[in-house]
Amino acid sequence: MPSVVSKKSENVDSLLRRFKRACEKASVLQELKKRARHVKKAKIRAQEKAAAVKRRIKQEAKAAPMPSRGIRGKVARGKKQK
Repeated sequence: MPSVVSKKSENVDSLLRRFKRACEKASVLQELKKRARHVKKAKIRAQEKAAAVKRRIKQEAKAAPMPSRGIRGKVARGKKQK
């Protein structure tokens, strides 16, 4: 659990803000939500597999070459070419 030491003449609001930020960095709320209810191991594995597939697709999309957009670099929309 994160802790925050108050500085001299520090406002309670700023102290609370620092504490909330420390909790967010330590991912306390995520852990709390994860422990709030039981999730079957099969469901956890399925979620991890889905996340891995999503990462893989994103990685392949980044590595794919961009399609050519023509000589001028931009495709004209709605204009007639002569």
